Amino acid sequence: MQFGIFTVSDITTDPTTGRTPTEAERLQAVLTIAQKAEEVGLDVFALGEHHNPPFFSSSPTTTLAWIAARTEKLQLSTSTTLITTNDPVKIAEDYAMLQHLAGGRVDLMMGRGNTGPVYPWFGQDIRNGIELAVENYALLRRLWTEDVVDWQGKYRTPLQGFTSTPRPLDGVPPFVWHGSIRSPQIAEQAAYYGDGFFSNHIFWPAEHTQRMVEFYRRRYEHYGHGTADQAIVGLGGQVFMRKNSQDAVNEFRPYFDNAPVYGHGPSLEDFSRETPLTVGSPQQVIERTLGFRDYVGDYQRQLFLIDHAGLPLKTVLEQLDILGEEVVPVLRKEFAALKPAHVPDAPTHASRVAAAGGAKDVTVHAAGDGVTGQAPGRATEKATR
Repeated sequence: MQFGIFTVSDITTDPTTGRTPTEAERLQAVLTIAQKAEEVGLDVFALGEHHNPPFFSSSPTTTLAWIAARTEKLQLSTSTTLITTNDPVKIAEDYAMLQHLAGGRVDLMMGRGNTGPVYPWFGQDIRNGIELAVENYALLRRLWTEDVVDWQGKYRTPLQGFTSTPRPLDGVPPFVWHGSIRSPQIAEQAAYYGDGFFSNHIFWPAEHTQRMVEFYRRRYEHYGHGTADQAIVGLGGQVFMRKNSQDAVNEFRPYFDNAPVYGHGPSLEDFSRETPLTVGSPQQVIERTLGFRDYVGDYQRQLFLIDHAGLPLKTVLEQLDILGEEVVPVLRKEFAALKPAHVPDAPTHASRVAAAGGAKDVTVHAAGDGVTGQAPGRATEKATR
């Protein structure tokens, strides 16, 4: 099972000091947090995509490429990539490029985002959100799996004889998670393709998450990808920890009370009771997280949100130390002991290459290529068949 963190890249005033970091400071902090995640032994770092204040992450691939150059094992992902307002051609190119730069340590989470105005900013209509997600992703898959694509749809101009470059590393596209909080259509899409389903899980009660995951699992089996309990599931979560649980509550309360998303709403106690937010000791986080399995079954990826609401970098790094030293080692051991042998691990580039029969050079050379001297097509791959 993979454990990691995700960030939404918010730039939020620290309610205890009244200071708001600059964009530059917050961006540098996230780079430090990602490197720290690998240092303490976490598996995944995921970065959101936003195109409006108070967020800085308008270009996740740029940031993730920087992190890839300074890490060795960390799996890089998104939380999320906007499949509705980004051009599928650009997604195909950007993430294949990142996949090459990171040596395969890349997957991505498709989503519609939570900012309605982003649609007209990119020339789309929010009322077409689900249809855009379906059509754009269908095209993206073809761009990654077919050398030459002829395509015509409803929401973008047609393609004729188009080849997306670079081709996916080793002939295997990045693994895709479909992220959704409330839309069964997205769970259906994930199941149809045999992709992963990621339930953000941070704003809703357990019963809602359970229904969404169960629906995805049933449909995954319906489409013949495996049994329901073999479906690929990821969960989000929120934690804040101190050795003494009351210290954690006292320290985190002002950040919770003033958070941009849920501040000035339910009390910390009510929100913790009704959602997966866990504020307390490391042991409380361990017990709460292990309890997720009771209502979603065995799952493959657990990501925690720990750097939002104006928390200072020093505090976030302390949270990472606690996760890496006291929480995740126990969770790894306990989840591994509970997982049946037939339930798969989280997909990685290496496992997907192995399942595809090994790495392939899928370079596509242009007709009459006077630069490389290569004939058109997959010369290297054909020679090895």
